[in-house]
Amino acid sequence: MKPCYFILSAVLLMLTSCKIAPQPIDYGSDGCYFCSMTIVDRQHAAQIVTKKGKAFKFDAIECMLNHLKEIDQKEVALFLVNDYGKPGELIDARIGHFLISKEISSPMGANLSAFSRAGESKDHIKAYDGVWYSWKELLQYFKSM
Repeated sequence: MKPCYFILSAVLLMLTSCKIAPQPIDYGSDGCYFCSMTIVDRQHAAQIVTKKGKAFKFDAIECMLNHLKEIDQKEVALFLVNDYGKPGELIDARIGHFLISKEISSPMGANLSAFSRAGESKDHIKAYDGVWYSWKELLQYFKSM
C-alpha cells in the first residue's frame, strides 16, 4: 500500500509543479532575470512562463524582449506585461498595444509601455509624442536592434 501512496504523491506533485500560470511579482524584492535589477515599477514589469511552467520575471518589457533573442520562443506559453493604465496588472502581451515615447520613461530606457486597449495607447499618443506597435511589430522592431 505504501508504494501506491508514494506514486500518487509523486504524480500529484508533478501535475501541480508544471502549472502554466503567471507567478505573482514581489515588487521591491524580485529581481529581473535579464539584468538583475530589483523589480519596483508596477507599470513596466513583464514575465514569461514556459510550457513547463517556469516563470521568468523582468523589470521592464525591453528586458523581456532582449531575453527572447536568446531563447527558443516556441518554448514560451505566456508572454505577459504590466498594463501601464492599471499598475501591477499583467496582461497577455500578444493582444497588448505598445507605445514608445520619450515622455514616458521605462526602467531600462527604451521608453516602452504596454496598454490593454488600443484606445488607451492612442490617447497617450495624442498626449505624448510617440509611436505605437502591436506585439508582432514590437518583436520585429526589437529583433532588428
